Amino acid sequence: MIPQLRSRGVKADSSVLVLEQDHHAQSTIRKILSHQHLAVDVVSSAEDAFTHLASGSVDLLIAGFESSRNGLSGLGFVEKLREQYPHLPLIITSSVHDTETAVSVMRQGATDYLLNPVHEVQLMDAVARALTHRFASKQQEDYQHSLVQAVTSRTQMLREALEELEQACDFTLEALGDALDLRDRETEGHSKRVTAYTIAMARAMGLSTQAVKVIARGAFLHDIGKMGIADSILLKPGPLTISERLEMNSHCERGYSILKKIPYLSEAAEIVYAHQERFDGSGYPRGLKGEEIHLGARIFAIADAMDAITSDRPYRSARSFDHARKEIAGGAGTQFDPVVVDVYMTIPNSFWQQIREDILQKHIQVGTMARALQA
Repeated sequence: MIPQLRSRGVKADSSVLVLEQDHHAQSTIRKILSHQHLAVDVVSSAEDAFTHLASGSVDLLIAGFESSRNGLSGLGFVEKLREQYPHLPLIITSSVHDTETAVSVMRQGATDYLLNPVHEVQLMDAVARALTHRFASKQQEDYQHSLVQAVTSRTQMLREALEELEQACDFTLEALGDALDLRDRETEGHSKRVTAYTIAMARAMGLSTQAVKVIARGAFLHDIGKMGIADSILLKPGPLTISERLEMNSHCERGYSILKKIPYLSEAAEIVYAHQERFDGSGYPRGLKGEEIHLGARIFAIADAMDAITSDRPYRSARSFDHARKEIAGGAGTQFDPVVVDVYMTIPNSFWQQIREDILQKHIQVGTMARALQA
């Protein structure tokens, strides 16, 4: 029989637990199994069987149907066993010559049903089948586990690669933003400041990390469409004509057209498109109103206004953050989303002043916009 077991891939030291009250049956089964160099343990009650199963590794359980009634009904024992150890092979030995009982036990998940007195050949055939199935299942489980580990590892590697790519892309975007700021000296540093302000408000609103990333990109690139505006218009010191104003206003659509073609910037492009809209619908280019405007654009609108008010302009000097707070509060419901204004009002002016000073002193670098700025 040993060659038969080994030829089926059964390890000679497989662990078998025998649940049997009858001492003669115990001795017979132990003798047969021991000849095959299987590791055999014998218990006399269902309670002892579950204790043994909980404390060690068992490859096969052979249970006398009558013995399993100690503490549980025969079928109750099988049902409980299957609940706790669904993959453990189970061979039932019984003196009950009843087809209905045998079918019920097999339906509950027994591997085999053998009649007493157990014949050595029948027992070892049943053991071989059970252990072959056991180890085939275990190999499948091990393979699935290793496959899951491999997929998890590859997924992590892919995620890290994508994050590195995202970081590289964001540095490229920052270079574009810096180039735009340099083109218009009057607004130098504007993109960094409004991005920092926008991120702070998005965080205060409890938005997810991914949402903050999107909004940060939209805020930083809000004026990217101005790259296509002629210097004669962009840098004109005096008032713009109607046609020049229309050309300047087209930067929203120009920026959207540039960014929407880049998959990871597609949502940020919506913020760029809507960053000049007003909450009451009087903005441009589409006259969007209320929640039709992307939330990121509604947050940005306050950051943009705050920076414009607190920065020098050719026609006036910079005003204080206190002044900006009053103007923004007065624009709630018309220019600005009142819900976002409420959040803005909870943040002290000293916080905004510190961000501005840190950017001016280069203590804050917007750097990778995929990361929220550390304020």
